[in-house]
Amino acid sequence: MNDLNEKNIIVTGASGGIGNSIINKLSEAGANILASGTKIEKLEELKKKYKKIKILRFDISQNEKIEEFIDNATKDLGGNLDCIVNNAGITQDNLAIRMSLEEWQKVININLTSTFLMSKFAIKKMLKNKSGKIVNITSVVGHTGNLGQANYTASKAGIVAMSKSLAIEYAKKNININCISPGFIKTVMTDKIDEKFKEAIISKIPSARLGEPDDIANAVLFLTSDLSNYINGETLHVNGGMYMA
Repeated sequence: MNDLNEKNIIVTGASGGIGNSIINKLSEAGANILASGTKIEKLEELKKKYKKIKILRFDISQNEKIEEFIDNATKDLGGNLDCIVNNAGITQDNLAIRMSLEEWQKVININLTSTFLMSKFAIKKMLKNKSGKIVNITSVVGHTGNLGQANYTASKAGIVAMSKSLAIEYAKKNININCISPGFIKTVMTDKIDEKFKEAIISKIPSARLGEPDDIANAVLFLTSDLSNYINGETLHVNGGMYMA
């Protein structure tokens, strides 16, 4: 069953559209959630809406503070960590010949390095429990490439390869590490896309529509539940058929 009763779960990037949906689905399944993000007002809204939620503002670009964040988040959850959903990430697009070293490094650092460190220190907690689950959110363009996103696609492809390596290392410790690769999802970001470009994107999707944030949240619910106990090192593609692995 998709029953997460009393499971302690950290969700990063909780203040965005997909993050909100993930919080909603996990809350409905009974999880104890620590929601993290950079926008405190958005986190406060989540706290008012959900009874079993705790919030902790954190900027994942602060690599040197990630271990402390995981420690504090775990303490806020009662001292135990069952799952982490690494959903936070950024884009900073530019054509390759115009992309600055700073643009490259910032996206790689926040999307890939921070996800590695979040996973690393979460695993340390999970080893004490002798079980755990990590869900890393990647992207369809990490598999296909995309114009003007050399930094972003590299970071997302890196998450997939890294997650496979971590899964191999810790499978015997009963820790499952998987990815979800969203296609184009209805969010504030996609709302800003020019209509003609949006139509061009939809024309390449067999389902002929953009995805909903709940489509990603449903996949997170599955991978954090006991229904996925024998799935490890995999990437679940949620893209309406746009990319078929």
